[in-house]
Amino acid sequence: MSSSARLSHPRLVLATRNAHKVTELQAILTDAGIEPELVGADAYPDIPDVKETGVTFAENALLKAHTLAQATGVPAVADDSGLCVDVLGGAPGIFSARWAGRHGDDKANLDLLLAQLADIDAAHRGAHFACAAALALPDGTERVTEGRLRGTLRHAPSGTGGFGYDPILQPDGDTRTCAELSPEEKNAISHRGLAFRALAAEIRELLG
Repeated sequence: MSSSARLSHPRLVLATRNAHKVTELQAILTDAGIEPELVGADAYPDIPDVKETGVTFAENALLKAHTLAQATGVPAVADDSGLCVDVLGGAPGIFSARWAGRHGDDKANLDLLLAQLADIDAAHRGAHFACAAALALPDGTERVTEGRLRGTLRHAPSGTGGFGYDPILQPDGDTRTCAELSPEEKNAISHRGLAFRALAAEIRELLG
């Protein structure tokens, strides 16, 4: 990519309307020595949310990133993540946010999963959080990176931090759940943090 192309798109848009996620990515990029003008999807209010029709985290992340890049004309970043349980063959996976049937109902999703695993002992409760982070340029160029946080599922929720399945995943090497970690501790090991830190290198390579 030429230097003129690098300079023509100083803005980077993240496929989220969550200000916390924008701040999180900004911090990761700053740590990597990259400081584009980072905005969320709410900077383009006329763009509709993208239906996640992919069958993998990477496909969904790329779908969102490409759609946003084409609609806005600037480089776009997106991610998709979820919980993958060994004994369930990797489920809930891409259906994590709507495992109980309604998108974003964290309590219902968690309660259903715990009920499904009620008779499974600790030795077989292995699971991991997975995240795919994608960068798409308006010209179709794309990059994808992935991160995982491996752990064991508790039989009951513990902790008030985080969201989703955080109260039941105990990271390997720790005695606490993700919901009991401080934000700094969680960010240092999280699947999203790992994926986005890896993507930062790709962003630096393509955008300068």
